[in-house]
Amino acid sequence: MKTAKDYLKEANEVVPKIDVNEAIKKHKSGSSIFIDVRDSSDIKKTGTILNGLEIPRGLIEFVADEATPLYNKTLKKDSEIILVCGVGGQAALTGKTLLEMGYKNVLNVGGIPEWEKNGGPMKK
Repeated sequence: MKTAKDYLKEANEVVPKIDVNEAIKKHKSGSSIFIDVRDSSDIKKTGTILNGLEIPRGLIEFVADEATPLYNKTLKKDSEIILVCGVGGQAALTGKTLLEMGYKNVLNVGGIPEWEKNGGPMKK
C-alpha cells in the first residue's frame, strides 16, 4: 500500500525542480506558463504569480485535457509549464500528472513564499 510520502517521492523523481531565480528570469522573458495549483482560498491569503494561471490540483486533469469542456487552450503539450504551490509538494504531484498526460516540459519551482521572497512578480 502506498502512502502520501511514496507518491511525493515518485513525483519528485520525475518532475524537475527549477531554481526560483531561474524561474523568475523565465517569467520576465514570458517564455513559460506559470500555474499556481493551490485552492483559491490559499491564493487569496498570499497572492500568486503575476499573470500566472490558477488551476487547483483537483481540476488539473480536466483543465489539461483537450477532450473536456474545461480545457484551457493556453496549455499546450510542448509548452514549458512551471508549477507553484505552498511549499512544492502539490506542484510535484501535479507535474507528475501532467507528464503522464503527455506534457513534455513541466517544472516545479516550489512554494509561493520562496518566489515572493526572491522578488518574483506577484498579483495580490
